[in-house]
Formats: sequence, structure tokens, C-alpha cells
Amino acid sequence: MIDAMDHFIRPNGSPPANGYSHAVVFAGAMVAVSGQVPLDAYGNLVGREDAEAQVRQVYANLITALAAAGSGLEHVVKLTVYLTDLDDLGAFRNVRDEHQDAEHPPACSLVRVAGLVHPDFRVEIDALAVAPSVG
Repeated sequence: MIDAMDHFIRPNGSPPANGYSHAVVFAGAMVAVSGQVPLDAYGNLVGREDAEAQVRQVYANLITALAAAGSGLEHVVKLTVYLTDLDDLGAFRNVRDEHQDAEHPPACSLVRVAGLVHPDFRVEIDALAVAPSVG
């Protein structure tokens, strides 16, 4: 069981969080994961001009945040994907398909945006999941 102060998750191995938590457990066993970006655990940009490398890092960050909240990608019920260039859609789908159960995919929204918080970010993904080990 997560106590009242432990529901704001900032896992070791995630990039530094500036004014946000990487994940928040709520309503008993629901997990909201903040938009994850292509930064490594030290805050360094991964894949400056490489969409697939950026998506891989974003998924690594999602996995880290979910695990720290007692969940995993298999428990994601909703993804929101932000891409700055729709030419990167293939790279996103390649990486997503490596991590996702084709029989039970989560609900998903894809949004093309003019830009993200850092000019070299090509992708950001947030998630909503269930934390079956919490509660």
C-alpha cells in the first residue's frame, strides 16, 4: 500500500523533474505518468536528430516511471503521443510495437504539435495505467 506521501513518484534512473512528478498513483491503483521526453537519467538529450532513438528513450523513461509506481507497460490503458513531425510516425510505431501487446493495445491519441519544451525534442508521451501491485 502506498501512503499519502508516496503517491508522487520520482524514480531513480529518471531524468531530473523540474516542478513535476514522473508518475502519480491515484484512486487506489491508477497511475498517471507525466509526459516523458528523450532525456536520460542525467538529463542529457538522447538522439538529437534520430526519432527512433528518442522514442526508445521515451519508452525507457515510461518503463522506469511505471515500475516505480508498481505498474508496467502491460497495464497502460491510455497513451497520448506528441510528435513534432509526422514523418516520425513510423519510428514511433516500430518502437511501440516492440513494447505493446497487439491483442490488447491501450487507447491512444496522437497529436502533431508545432514544438515541445526543448527545440530538439521530437516526441513526448504520457500515459494512464493501472497499478495492480498497489492497493
